[in-house]
Amino acid sequence: MTQAIHSSPVKVTGNADFIRWFDKIGIDDVPHVGGKNASLGEMIQRLTAKGVQVPTGFATTAYAYRYFIRQANLEEPLKELFANLDVEDVDALRHCGRQARILILETPFPHDLSGAIAQAYRQLCEQSRHPNIDVAVRSSATAEDLPDASFAGQQETYLNVHGIKGVLESCHKCFASLFTDRAISYRTLKGFDHFTIALSVGVQRMVRSDLATSGVMFSIDTETGFKNAALITAAYGLGENVVQGSVTPDEYLVFKPTLQQGYRPILKKRLGSKELKMIYDVGGSKLTKNVPVSETDRQRYALSDDEILTLARWACIIEDHYSQVRGLHSPMDIEWAKDGLTRELFIVQARPETVQSQKSESVLQTYHLQTDVKALTPLLEGQAVGEMIGQGQAKVIRSVQNIAEFQPGEVLITQRTDPDWEPIMKRASAIVTDQGGRTCHAAIIAREMGIPAIVGCGDATDVVQTGSPVTVSCAEGEVGKVYEGLLPFEVEKTAIDQVPSTRTQILMNVGNPEEAFRLAAIPCDGVGLARMEFIIANHIKAHPLALLQFDQIKDFEAKQEIAALTARYPHKPDYFVERLAHGIGTIAAAFYPKPVVIRLSDFKSNEYANLLGGVDFEPVEENPMIGWRGASRYTDPRYRDAFGLECKALGRVRHDMGLTNVIPMVPFCRTPAEGERVLAEMASYGLKRGEAGLQVYVMCEIPNNVVLAKEFSQIFDGFSIGSNDLTQLTLGLDRDSALVAHLFDERNAGVMETVRTVIERVKGCDRKIGICGQAPSDYPEFAQFLVEQGIDSISLNPDSVLKTTLTIADVEQKLNGR
Repeated sequence: MTQAIHSSPVKVTGNADFIRWFDKIGIDDVPHVGGKNASLGEMIQRLTAKGVQVPTGFATTAYAYRYFIRQANLEEPLKELFANLDVEDVDALRHCGRQARILILETPFPHDLSGAIAQAYRQLCEQSRHPNIDVAVRSSATAEDLPDASFAGQQETYLNVHGIKGVLESCHKCFASLFTDRAISYRTLKGFDHFTIALSVGVQRMVRSDLATSGVMFSIDTETGFKNAALITAAYGLGENVVQGSVTPDEYLVFKPTLQQGYRPILKKRLGSKELKMIYDVGGSKLTKNVPVSETDRQRYALSDDEILTLARWACIIEDHYSQVRGLHSPMDIEWAKDGLTRELFIVQARPETVQSQKSESVLQTYHLQTDVKALTPLLEGQAVGEMIGQGQAKVIRSVQNIAEFQPGEVLITQRTDPDWEPIMKRASAIVTDQGGRTCHAAIIAREMGIPAIVGCGDATDVVQTGSPVTVSCAEGEVGKVYEGLLPFEVEKTAIDQVPSTRTQILMNVGNPEEAFRLAAIPCDGVGLARMEFIIANHIKAHPLALLQFDQIKDFEAKQEIAALTARYPHKPDYFVERLAHGIGTIAAAFYPKPVVIRLSDFKSNEYANLLGGVDFEPVEENPMIGWRGASRYTDPRYRDAFGLECKALGRVRHDMGLTNVIPMVPFCRTPAEGERVLAEMASYGLKRGEAGLQVYVMCEIPNNVVLAKEFSQIFDGFSIGSNDLTQLTLGLDRDSALVAHLFDERNAGVMETVRTVIERVKGCDRKIGICGQAPSDYPEFAQFLVEQGIDSISLNPDSVLKTTLTIADVEQKLNGR
């Protein structure tokens, strides 16, 4: 493919009522060329100058379709077919659809219509300097790509079509596909009249992604509705495999606000299995075919970082344009492709996102399993779609030919779905597939129909048995889980549009980056505590020194596991830095530009030893709770290089991603001198306090932090009270010991006096002070006490934010009334 793909063909000299060129149509032409084609024309006209590349082509018009139907006298026979159709009767639906398609396919095009299509194709070939240019032939209905109805995949698409005969046959099949079973069912479900809708056909130059990669992207997070992220999926070959869910693609997440400021904020890269790729069937009996992908290619990402960022920028440009056109925020669902000959990226479709954009922002709906899931072993895991829970008897169906067996309320278990499955998908209580990613057909339709789904499980159709009761949970983060049995669950609905504002900053404790986008919907002023060790334990899993000194690991099994985790990283410590940066960056992005306080690692030595390879690098301590932890590690020669990896990750988040709302916090800092050494070590990695707005906080969890509050205030910008450790050390007890645990109480008079004292001293030094411990979440009276002392911020567990905010607002109102 050459750059000539962007230039405009000469105007058709035949019947212009039948043909419109993409560069002559725009978004106002949906009634004439359907949503898909109107969008292609809009982007070619308006966005090419902004760098967005879209392959050119032409469209048959809605008039052309109606002309064909009228000339062939097909309208009355078609209406008779649909007169008494019950779309819930799958067999009747199949019969009706088949007869309608036969009527259309057995009726030839009028000569003037076929002549106009042939002439337009010849002109496209002349413009491309190729006698039989390859094209994609896509259906575009006049009632598709609406903000509240996607019509995704309802009609047919044909790839690698060439020659006048092939183009005419494909256009004819597209006309007939207005009456596919799934299209008939979907229109009925959405309340559209079958005979007020017409079909346009887009004939678009092929992008040779069969020789490269392709995929789907959304300008919004598909699961949470988080507006500031672009989600990109990618696999090898033509894009139909990603759309249909035939493969599990790579997945990338990019933060839009700082991307548009010139940064490189890739928040996540998830490797997909990418088992197959669709290519041209050269010399074969079909237009395309699927072939296996080599293990080497499967184990590498399908896109480079530069390509990921380019696509994300285009997603921003496209979203911004359509938001201006429609006068409201318009998240977009976009298909892209990379040409394997020219190595260029192209946008091949763009339509409105139809699920998250329609959700109410004033009500927060949260699903909770009412059982201890830690005690359960899931039957299956995959990518969660929809933050819901569904359950019922499982029905394993491997072929669309058997969908009539499906009963309402069952859990559909299948390899993958395509639009032919839609007549039963709306009846399912949940959907589980072997294949697919978060942008595949099963995921899109499940979201639109409000059904939880888990995709890409690998072997669901083999593991789950028909008739067995199962619970499908998509309410535990990005990983969806299928449990045996019908587990009890509840749905909590909370109005969030009337939460009062408070003088005291209400912050949130956030541990899991996978939950950050969802939690960001809860009204708050930022994050008061994000634990770095959670990211290390759950997303990295390996001890940092085991990565830095890999050859010194004695545990053979641990060494093998680390080798597998770091297989794509020639320098193993880079794995730690990238994964930690992604975790921190995701939390920071979720709440941007609000402050996000990231506590530096605070494992105890016994906890570090539990990481992969950790036992070879950790001492055995009698009381690790008050041993080698926090600040004392960071400048110790035995750990300094490991701390350097944390600094590099923080630097990547602030400097490369542009997430300067991150505030690092030093835990368990025993003396001001120790704090100064830590700050100097951070500065050696480009994290110098005061530069680029960098603030550094310190945990207040040791009595010495209270006694020397003024001295600590000279070197740190703020304090956060860790009420758990401060209570433990004030009362002189080990909260993990069952023998004295009953004495642990943050409301103890001595503890409260200690808290009062440090608030007074820190505020006297004009420094910020908040609290991130458990006490305010557990005890409303403790929260009231803190407000009365004039604390600047209170960081709460997510499930306590709304309730405690109301308590704090009430306390503040009473204090103001004194």
